[in-house]
Amino acid sequence: MAWEAILWAIFFLMNIGLIAFNLYQIVCLSDLEADYMNPFESSSRINAVVVPEFILHGVLCVLSLLTGHWIMFLFTLPITCYNGSLFLKRQHLIDVTEVFRFLSAEKKYRIIKLGFYLVLFVLVIIRVLSAGTFSAILSVFHFNNEELDVRSSFLEF
Repeated sequence: MAWEAILWAIFFLMNIGLIAFNLYQIVCLSDLEADYMNPFESSSRINAVVVPEFILHGVLCVLSLLTGHWIMFLFTLPITCYNGSLFLKRQHLIDVTEVFRFLSAEKKYRIIKLGFYLVLFVLVIIRVLSAGTFSAILSVFHFNNEELDVRSSFLEF
C-alpha cells in the first residue's frame, strides 16, 4: 500500500516535469513569434529540453508498464512512440534556419501535448488520492465512531 502511494507520487513529480518542459517550449516559441527572442536563442533553448522531455516521458511509460498499470501505459504509449519516431528520423530538434516556417505547427504540436499532459495530470492526482495517501493523512485524526475534535489531536504531546 505504501509503495503504491510512493509510485503515484513519483508519477506526479514526473508529470509536473513534463508540463514544465512543455510550457517552457511554448513560452520560447511565443517569445520568438512576438520577436522578443532571436531564432538562434529560441532554438537552442528549446532543443536543450527536448531530449530530457522525451527521456522523462519514456521513463514514465516504461515505469507504468513495469509496475503493471496497464491503462496508464496504454495512455502514454502513443506519444512515446511518436517521440521515438521523431527521434529516429532526427526531426525532434528545431532547425534555426527554418524555425519561422514551422512556427505555428510547432506551437500547435506543443499545445496538444500540453493538453495531453494536463489530462494525465488529472488522472495521476485521482490515482494519488485513491492510492491511500489521503486516507493516511486522515488517519492522523484518529477517525472512529467518536466525534472529531481537531484541537485535542493537535495538542497531544
